[in-house]
Amino acid sequence: MSRSTPASPTAISIGELSRRSGASARMLRYYEQQGLLDPVRADNGYRQYCPDAVTTVAQIRGLLDAGLPTDTIRQILPCAHGSEPTIDPCPEILSTLAHEMNRLDERIRHLSASRDTLDRYLTATHAARRD
Repeated sequence: MSRSTPASPTAISIGELSRRSGASARMLRYYEQQGLLDPVRADNGYRQYCPDAVTTVAQIRGLLDAGLPTDTIRQILPCAHGSEPTIDPCPEILSTLAHEMNRLDERIRHLSASRDTLDRYLTATHAARRD
């Protein structure tokens, strides 16, 4: 995925991107592996990122915090703007986001049911200890 090119005067290293974005170099390499970042390789083999990669990393982290998987984020990133991010409302993306919202709602229902079950066990255990 990475391309080789002479060093750009505005390009930043993986260490600098890590410092500016707060993401570890290891996490940045993971984002690259997942197709979320696309650095170029300098002639010396080092990764180089455009300065806008700082915003892209903020977008990735925000979308991950929203519970989206990386394959969904890969689809959404081209439509994301700003570090929040704001997403262009194209129909395919809206459908994808609605699907992810439904997936999260189902997960919440499952976790809530699991919590209720655990609560019943704890209540029964406490009641048995009092007897």
